[in-house]
Amino acid sequence: MIYHMQNSDTVLGAIIVTLRACEGIVIASPDGSGRRVQVDCLYKGVEEMELRELRSFCTAAKLRSISKAAEQLGMGQPTVTMHIKKLEKEFGVALFDRVKRPIQLTLAGAALAEMAVPLVEGLDNLAVRTTQAEEVGPVRLAATTDIIPHTLLLAVRAFLLSHPHIHLHIRSETRREVLQMVRDGEVDLGLVPGAESGADIEFEGLFAYERVLITPQGHPLAKEPLTSLAQIARWPLILMRQGSYTRTILEEEFRRRGLSYEIVVELDSMDTIKRYVAVGMGISVGPGLAIDPEDTEKLGITSMATLLPVEQAGVVTLRRKALSAPAQSFMSVMRDTLAAISTVSGYGMSRGR
Repeated sequence: MIYHMQNSDTVLGAIIVTLRACEGIVIASPDGSGRRVQVDCLYKGVEEMELRELRSFCTAAKLRSISKAAEQLGMGQPTVTMHIKKLEKEFGVALFDRVKRPIQLTLAGAALAEMAVPLVEGLDNLAVRTTQAEEVGPVRLAATTDIIPHTLLLAVRAFLLSHPHIHLHIRSETRREVLQMVRDGEVDLGLVPGAESGADIEFEGLFAYERVLITPQGHPLAKEPLTSLAQIARWPLILMRQGSYTRTILEEEFRRRGLSYEIVVELDSMDTIKRYVAVGMGISVGPGLAIDPEDTEKLGITSMATLLPVEQAGVVTLRRKALSAPAQSFMSVMRDTLAAISTVSGYGMSRGR
């Protein structure tokens, strides 16, 4: 079980809940009179308890020894004894049976220890865990399917070389889904094509890209000037699945111009689309950032900068959200990486702000 503690109120509040669950249990009175009392009053005065008293109790409960607890805590034995007696006074019950050695927990003491020990340990480890989270992450990323295998891969490779101890969690989604994940706080950073603005999110442009026509080598469209979308609409199309950014823009332009078109293959990967185009299944339109230099050996690649908008791709974050140190480090490496490769291909990536 993992506990996430914010402050002492969390610890004490959880103990109150547990002790209230013990109401009605009959236990021995702490005054040694032999009287039997109920645990109805266990939680009375808990709000006045200090964590140092609770820590002394938990340590003694684990070690079954007040002297050993004092040694481990770096306190004098009378101090630990005073802490435990103060708790017993506040609860009105005995927490330890001191007749036998090693000391034993009473029923009330066992009920308190069951909840308090893991909570106090968790609180003691809070600083360590917080520091570790700031050092190793994870950094949660989401990106579109055209950015994942190309642009993001370059940044990830550079980041892991300089920060091998930081963990990355990466999700591949449509642009709309990436934006929603950022808004919902599911990811720290979202990488998307196309600038995005809003009251709740911030967009930082990292590079500009254009869209390209992808055809088999020797295709008629690769041999003639590309002057209108009508030239493209008359050929079978292989496109990303519905909802992908470039497909949405392309179909909107087709409809705006009253053009009929046929999509014969829908896929989730531009790399797979390029392979289907290469075997002659049809033609495609995609972002230039998905084009690798070696693609020109098997495919015809034609700029569509005069027909479809040249756009900015960049990173989206939740406005006013404080990024972790690992997330900030990834942002820095990504900026430097993209600046160093100002041109990946004639169509793919140019530095833009």
